[in-house]
Amino acid sequence: MRKFIVITLATAAFIAIAGPAAAADHVVSQKDGAFSVGTLQAKSGDEVTFKNEDKVFHNVFSLSKILPFDLGAYGPGQAKKVKLDQPGKIQVECAIHPSMTMVIDVSR
Repeated sequence: MRKFIVITLATAAFIAIAGPAAAADHVVSQKDGAFSVGTLQAKSGDEVTFKNEDKVFHNVFSLSKILPFDLGAYGPGQAKKVKLDQPGKIQVECAIHPSMTMVIDVSR
């Protein structure tokens, strides 16, 4: 019985120290007039870095109710970041290149 209590307390201490899982930083490249993924699976609390690896400017935005944002225009070699704070589907587009679209599917 005593061994069980010691193991239980040690496990509880480990879980308390480890805490919740760290948020991930997903990188989505923009190259050759396209996003590197069509759909990105992410979790609430994660961040997405949009990295312009193209030779032209891009503007990443979303009009979704889950997370509306507009990163503004940014040039080759630059990157901008968005934090995902709610679950749901986020439609993402480039204002300069309307054919560039993707979806971020955010879970809890």
